[in-house]
Amino acid sequence: MTVVVLVLVGLGVLAVIGIVVGVTDAAQSRAWRRVAAERRRNWEARQAVTSRPVDSWGDEDSD
Repeated sequence: MTVVVLVLVGLGVLAVIGIVVGVTDAAQSRAWRRVAAERRRNWEARQAVTSRPVDSWGDEDSD
């Protein structure tokens, strides 16, 4: 009987953690989208300045 209670408590804790993470993520999503949009604009501005096209793998070492 105590094993069943322990499993149910564990599942309850996991459910609470999932809810907290979901609510926190939903609250921060607008800020993360704003950061991503700003980074994209900065990246596009840097690409417009360069005369040659740069692919997204340009920071990799290619010997």
